[in-house]
Amino acid sequence: MGCLLVAGSAIAWSTGGALTRFLETTDNWTVVFWRSVFAALFLLCFMLIRDGPRGTLQLFRHMGLAGVGVAVFFAIASSCFILALSYTTVANVLLLQAGVPLLAALISWVLFREKVSLATWFAIVVVIAGVAIMVSDSLDGEVSPIGDLLALLIAISFASATVITRRKAHLRMTPAVFLGVVIAACAASLMAGSFSVGTHDFAFLFALGAINLGLGLALFVSGARLIPSALAALIGTLEPVLGPVWVWLLHNEVPSERTIIGGAIILCALLFHLGWEYVRQRKTTALKQRP
Repeated sequence: MGCLLVAGSAIAWSTGGALTRFLETTDNWTVVFWRSVFAALFLLCFMLIRDGPRGTLQLFRHMGLAGVGVAVFFAIASSCFILALSYTTVANVLLLQAGVPLLAALISWVLFREKVSLATWFAIVVVIAGVAIMVSDSLDGEVSPIGDLLALLIAISFASATVITRRKAHLRMTPAVFLGVVIAACAASLMAGSFSVGTHDFAFLFALGAINLGLGLALFVSGARLIPSALAALIGTLEPVLGPVWVWLLHNEVPSERTIIGGAIILCALLFHLGWEYVRQRKTTALKQRP
């Protein structure tokens, strides 16, 4: 179930690039503000429906410092994603984000001695190679060290939030990500030139907030607590594979040959690894059930 929830979050997040293409506003902070506001509203409604008013209040009371940490890391990641795209190429952002599974595995191993299987390490390397092939056509675009640093900050923040969510598996982190998008909205409100957007943009900003960010976060924190950190981050790399598919379907932009080859490599690596994990868990369960 954890794998399916995290895969669902990757599908939701993968719509971001295609939806952003529809926006007419050029103020990135305005986009961050409205995206965060709609994500916060979605997450609040999600908790109220799932847990009720009293249950939602209890979730906030029990999230502790770990929840605050997850909130800060997701606030940084969600804000920096929009900003990074204005400084560097999409290719560079995706390439650095491909390192999230590696960072999550290293953080888990160094701080908590969480074992990472050889198969997972191999899958991480293959996925990074696949992303490198996908973006190799556009790596020579105009870039900025600021943009690349922002993209690196996204990867570090996301990996850190993933590890905390896994280590505190007994806590539901939905209120934490709600707090994260509220923090992002507050920061963006101080930086935005104007909150005014047209009806056309408003509709797509709602989709970016509720579906792309809000639903994605809700699914991710629900699933990441159930599976190892490195595996959760690894499944999350479905996002760059599916992103070009949405752009192709909604904007009729045919992916390049390298994008298709790199995406196929990533998809095969993930499917093989998930299959291996399934077989391994079945064997472990069978051994435990023996008298």
